[in-house]
Amino acid sequence: MKLFLKGERCYTEKCAVTRRPYPPGQHGQGRIKLSEYAVRLREKQKVRRIYGVIERQFQKYYFDATRRAGRTGEEMLGLLESRLDNVTHRLGFAATRSEARQIVKHNHILVNGKRVNIPSYLVKAGDKIEVREASRKIPLIATSLAQYEKRAQLSWLELDKANFIGTFKGAPVREELNEPAIKEQYIVEYYSR
Repeated sequence: MKLFLKGERCYTEKCAVTRRPYPPGQHGQGRIKLSEYAVRLREKQKVRRIYGVIERQFQKYYFDATRRAGRTGEEMLGLLESRLDNVTHRLGFAATRSEARQIVKHNHILVNGKRVNIPSYLVKAGDKIEVREASRKIPLIATSLAQYEKRAQLSWLELDKANFIGTFKGAPVREELNEPAIKEQYIVEYYSR
């Protein structure tokens, strides 16, 4: 399944998953029957890899979501979407989440005018995310921002492309999060076993 980890390449026909939609190797095209546990584990691992989070962080997001009012799966995805590296990627300052993580770690991003270099920083509603003045000439940021129109426009983010400033309006809308299809109910079932 496409996880959109390779940036622009995942949107073209050169994507490996598009060319060969089966596992590599001699027995890759064989039929595999997964158990219920395996289906739930694969879903959890898929979401972990999409957002680039290690197991302990992912568990923390799940248990934080269980304490919140609302559906646990949607709350967990909301927490993952409000991470600074993910918001940086969604605003178009980076082509992939791993690039966004590196941009944040290298002090190129300001949140409400203050430098933040922690990728797991949770952005709150109304926060302004901007690229530092000195970092606006970096070719990586400029090219990924130029390709921003090709991506889906999200209602909880607002971008001022000319000034390299984005605004996080509020909680993400679940219906808009299906870039790679995520079944968060399987993750909830996995952790509640």
